[in-house]
Amino acid sequence: MSVLKQLSTVVVNCADPGALAAFYHKATGWEITHSDQDSVSLGSGASIQLAFVRVDGYETPGWPDGTTYVHLDFTVSDVEAAAEELLNLGASRPVFQPGEGQWIVLTDPEGHPFCLTAAPAGD
Repeated sequence: MSVLKQLSTVVVNCADPGALAAFYHKATGWEITHSDQDSVSLGSGASIQLAFVRVDGYETPGWPDGTTYVHLDFTVSDVEAAAEELLNLGASRPVFQPGEGQWIVLTDPEGHPFCLTAAPAGD
């Protein structure tokens, strides 16, 4: 028997929820579903949302040597083209890239790492 039925939200701690949500809104096209001065949520109408929550004294995660507790993975049809578009939106591409070319690691404007992987053929 499972107690947990469905993951509903991934919460990302940050210094500026509005700015970080704006980056992910542009990157995903997801709509803002909630917004106040301390938190912003995005969703696509699917079952999972992203939420960005202000944390006083927030420290940016480090990649690859800092403290990173979680990262997001996104599938895209063209990894290099998506990376270029996200770089234009304010992401950064760290020098350290594990995975031998199977994915690309980027960091969002507050330094959270996220990965781009190729969507399976036909998606």
